Amino acid sequence: MANEIFKSTIKLQQGLQVEVTSGKHKFMLDEPPQLGGTDTGMNPVEALLGSLGACMGIVAKSFAQMHKIDLQDLKIELEGDLDPDGFMGTNKEAKIGFSSIVSTFYIDADNTDKEIADFVAFIDRTCPVADTIKNAPTTKTDIHILQ
Repeated sequence: MANEIFKSTIKLQQGLQVEVTSGKHKFMLDEPPQLGGTDTGMNPVEALLGSLGACMGIVAKSFAQMHKIDLQDLKIELEGDLDPDGFMGTNKEAKIGFSSIVSTFYIDADNTDKEIADFVAFIDRTCPVADTIKNAPTTKTDIHILQ
């Protein structure tokens, strides 16, 4: 199967608000007041956690039947540890992004504990967002000066 290209565009709005567009979908990101925003949307690192959890949930739903998991309900809580002093530049030793992310699965399924644990391990291995976080892709920045 050929690679697919996914695209997203951001456009600055008022204050620290950022409109994110991908295809026909849009949402707003912002920062909380203590970081200079107006809290009109989740902040980018919260969106990253949400994207990771959503990806894991979609993988779970998509592959449950194949793995003979009787998935009745699923909730995933994600928690990321981030020191704002890193990106604010007040502590040069602090990591700029998350230092750790913990995913907690709450699963209602008529399966054994081992079957569920094996399935969660499969989800963790198969989720593209998790893989992107664990195995960072190459990145490149192009600059176009608008005059």
